[in-house]
Amino acid sequence: MIGSAQATPDRHNRSVTRIRTALVALACAAVVAGCGATAGAPDAGTTSTATTTTAVAQPAPAERGIVSSAEPFTGTGLAGHRILYRSTSGIDGHGTEVSGTVFVPPGQAPPGGWPIVTVGHPTTGLLDECAPSRAPDLLGSAGLVRDLLARGMVVAVTDYEGLGTGGPHPYLEPITAAHNLIDAVRAARFLVPDASPRWAAIGVSQGGQASWAAAEQAPVYGDGLEFVGAASLSPPADLSPIVSDGPPTLDVPQQMFLPMLLDGLTVKHPDLDAGAYIRGPLTENRDVIRSCTGALASRKLSVALSITPADTIPRSMDDVVRMREWLAQDALPQRRTAAPMLVVVGGRDNLILPDWTIAAVGRACGLGDAIELRYRADDVHADSRALPGAIDWVTERFTGAPIVNTCAGQAAP
Repeated sequence: MIGSAQATPDRHNRSVTRIRTALVALACAAVVAGCGATAGAPDAGTTSTATTTTAVAQPAPAERGIVSSAEPFTGTGLAGHRILYRSTSGIDGHGTEVSGTVFVPPGQAPPGGWPIVTVGHPTTGLLDECAPSRAPDLLGSAGLVRDLLARGMVVAVTDYEGLGTGGPHPYLEPITAAHNLIDAVRAARFLVPDASPRWAAIGVSQGGQASWAAAEQAPVYGDGLEFVGAASLSPPADLSPIVSDGPPTLDVPQQMFLPMLLDGLTVKHPDLDAGAYIRGPLTENRDVIRSCTGALASRKLSVALSITPADTIPRSMDDVVRMREWLAQDALPQRRTAAPMLVVVGGRDNLILPDWTIAAVGRACGLGDAIELRYRADDVHADSRALPGAIDWVTERFTGAPIVNTCAGQAAP
């Protein structure tokens, strides 16, 4: 069956507040976390369920990150540029146009140029309205951007392939996300002459997976740049444990997450039959779950309250095996990282269970990575209370401060 969070017969009679909190924490999407701010209204006319990808010829290395258009962006306490830039699909290598935003700190660049931080945003949704560049508050990421700018860093926030540029969005396909983050660094340098080649990544939830993947792809895709480290908060590094052959065990947030996970897998595996894994309200309200703003998003709580354990029982053992194989293919780690990482785990995370992430960190340590693992016992998924410490950690990568390496037996604060 899907999942491994412990279920109880009365779980759907638990407090509505608990479910509501999970939905808000999962950042305007189906169940993602850490939105922290109310989503601003997207640009008019941006909702799309297009299934054709905006693609161009495979970019030569020198063309990656080239900005094809830029316009002013004014948001919540922010002023920068909304851009389109070139990147590369991690599924088949075709060229793509990806949207995003770039912000520059005030004042004069330091010697060597502004360092760059590329941000992987948490799940917002799967419709074009869910591109952060289309909302004044970047759908909850504006606060993080402001904090990084205050530290004297150029900040690039990718929307990810397929959000805001025509679908489909290969949700949680890590190589595409890594390419998008790295090419956002190149786009920032294209746009900001005083930007340095030194860069770091930070991401939460979906963005945590993206920042981890960017750390792994930096040696093979980040040519011409100098990678210094990545902070990965509540990352869905390895989702294969979500599939088990026992009784139904998915918690409600995981059930609401499952349709989006299937959407992402379908981009890479078009023969996937979603009906083998979800049914009932989860199949009848797909666009509600994909949404992030407006009337559709307001219906998520009612969907969450109407699902039952039977709505996420796989059709057969063959379907269990197939999905587990697909998820294992995308699991991290896949290769050794190019610089240190910070991985933050919330002890009360009921979406990405702590043991899953801790096991992934253990495998990464076995590859020779230098990782500081911070286990925060009272944090939920993508808890915003972990962000200040992660921003400090990223800042220290540019100043050359010593690292803590949990893989080497050092204690993490």
